[in-house]
Amino acid sequence: MPAKYVIGIDFGTDSVRTLLVNAHTGEEAGCAVHYYPRWKEGKYCNAAVSQFRQHPLDYLESMEACLHEVLAGLSPEVVNNITGISVDTTGSSPVAVDKNGTPLALLPEFSENPNAMFILWKDHTANAEAEEINKLCRRWHTDYTRYSGGAYSSEWFWSKILHTLRVDEQVRQKAFSWMEHSDWMPAVLTGNTNPLTAKRNRCAAGHKAMWHEEFDGLPEEAFWKTLDPLLTGLRSRLYQDTHTADEAAGTISAEWAHRLGLPEHVKIGVGAIDAHFGAVGACIEPYSLVKVMGTSTCDMLIAPAEKHKNHCVKGICGQVDGSILPGMLGMEAGQSAFGDVYFWFKELLSFPLKQLLKDKIPAETLTAAAENILPELNKLAATLPVTEKDVVALDWINGRRTPDADLTLTGTIAGISLGTDAPRIFKALVEATAFGSKAIVERFNDEGVPVKKIIALGGISKKSAFVMQTLSSILNLPIEVIQSEQACALGAAMFAATASGVYPDIQQAQKAMSGGIETVYSPEKDKVAVYEKLYERYKQLQH
Repeated sequence: MPAKYVIGIDFGTDSVRTLLVNAHTGEEAGCAVHYYPRWKEGKYCNAAVSQFRQHPLDYLESMEACLHEVLAGLSPEVVNNITGISVDTTGSSPVAVDKNGTPLALLPEFSENPNAMFILWKDHTANAEAEEINKLCRRWHTDYTRYSGGAYSSEWFWSKILHTLRVDEQVRQKAFSWMEHSDWMPAVLTGNTNPLTAKRNRCAAGHKAMWHEEFDGLPEEAFWKTLDPLLTGLRSRLYQDTHTADEAAGTISAEWAHRLGLPEHVKIGVGAIDAHFGAVGACIEPYSLVKVMGTSTCDMLIAPAEKHKNHCVKGICGQVDGSILPGMLGMEAGQSAFGDVYFWFKELLSFPLKQLLKDKIPAETLTAAAENILPELNKLAATLPVTEKDVVALDWINGRRTPDADLTLTGTIAGISLGTDAPRIFKALVEATAFGSKAIVERFNDEGVPVKKIIALGGISKKSAFVMQTLSSILNLPIEVIQSEQACALGAAMFAATASGVYPDIQQAQKAMSGGIETVYSPEKDKVAVYEKLYERYKQLQH
């Protein structure tokens, strides 16, 4: 029998990655990355007010370019044996759609309106609305944040919808429903974008929209009417049921099969959030914490559903049956800024290069110098001793996601003197992000969900041995860095193999397609005790 192939598509913050995989061996047969052109230009964003929006054309154009690149030059035998495609995206990244499921930004009159575009996960313009949701949940007869750690976030579905409805009357009048990016992409590929019938994924619904079987789906209509009459009737135009990622959303439409040069039998899997598929690509096991490490972190943990069915972990983003693996309770935590903390410091240090020397030194030279800042800081910080008197920082530069979401919080650097140089501040920032990770691990352990193992993936896990070694020593746990460069896309490919029938369940797909472990970091025992002292100072800064 000829080999079967599957495609995983991973929509990240800056780009889309497409991976073609041999479903029997896990061998990568093709890979492409395409950056979103409008996003790259900084369009529709305003960091000063934490507004981050993405145009749907960035997604469509970049996906098509990626797939054409991956499929170019393949033999007809390989192309004809592509059986499935699954998609993951950032989340929560919702968009207002009309009755046809068309994002409003694709309509001429809304083409340049940021409120008609996908509201990216990192957009915090809805802080006030999130707090209103939290206050109402605390006095309602049912606490709908019960499975969201007891707090709702401005990074999530309902907060963003309510804020948009309040600030933009045109969008409010035209929006029939709302769709997560992870639901809209599979809907586009199947040709069924009808918001009333397109399959909605359990992952985004449970972790970001307070969907739960105990609530008979989404929170009741009376709750939303009480919160704000602008939400009246929206629940009935969303969804009741949700689906796990091992299911097929449908078959590729004739239009997209033709546009992409794919056979018309290709199955399209139900979508999910990128980090959750990354955990699957990393072969997550019960009680292992998978850290997806990039601009922010998402920390995934699974536990047997029958053992933890009604176990609500305080301060953790979500606890959803089947959101990562069917039959397992998926738990999500994370930090709103991780790599973003380092990038902020790099941009701070780049000021003289970009402003004072821009007319004196070639742009290429300035860019190269700026790009060398972080590698040099990593090298120098790694040589510094660790002492109890070191500079200590808080990592809340973009608020706190977990434990105990509060996206209004800010960062701090304490203990600096005239002798404090850039490498020492960078070291403190790296340690701060690791302390934030330790707070998450402690919360799981304290709440009766033991963290037995750390698995890492994402750009930082590959690029910075200093960050990873620091993290291992502060957590006092070994960290396994997985081999695959595209773990989220690989997880999507594993689900594509399951949804298209190559494997009967995701566990068998994982076993056959896993890329294995690349590196293991172990704690430096001489630093563990010192880091415990510094961690106590980190916690004192929080008060």
